[in-house]
Amino acid sequence: MKTLMVNIPDTVDFDDREALMAIASRLYEKGKLSVGQAAELVGLSKGAFMEILSNYGVSVFNYPSSDLDQDVENAKGYNI
Repeated sequence: MKTLMVNIPDTVDFDDREALMAIASRLYEKGKLSVGQAAELVGLSKGAFMEILSNYGVSVFNYPSSDLDQDVENAKGYNI
């Protein structure tokens, strides 16, 4: 596992958990971490991590719109 040390000015109201959450949510959004890995990085359960994701502007449904467009096209031939 990599270790990262970041110096944040004392004037910034930003605690360790918030910094980890910002990093983990961005890595999850980019597909670099699974939801489980991201939650573990922050020290939260998967459920708690998923609940907090929206506070960081990240959807739990990390699904590229191009994939959704393709799924819609593929589904057009099916009668449901």
